[in-house]
Amino acid sequence: MTVLVNVHEAKTQLSRLLAQVEAGEDVVIARRGAPVARLVACQPRGWRQPDVLKGKIVIPDCFFDPLPEEELAAWEGK
Repeated sequence: MTVLVNVHEAKTQLSRLLAQVEAGEDVVIARRGAPVARLVACQPRGWRQPDVLKGKIVIPDCFFDPLPEEELAAWEGK
């Protein structure tokens, strides 16, 4: 279900509107009756796991070698 509220009501009733969004409703914020924005629930991000790729990626020593002149020129747009 979509709830339509004007800007003034949205400013004064934000906590109530957030509770409605958490309950699964969409809230459309309007200015003088014309829809301007939609307030919807966001998807929670997953937890990051440190070192999840540790030991799975190997960077060879040659990675840090200087680039050949022609490749360096290409990177510099010359």
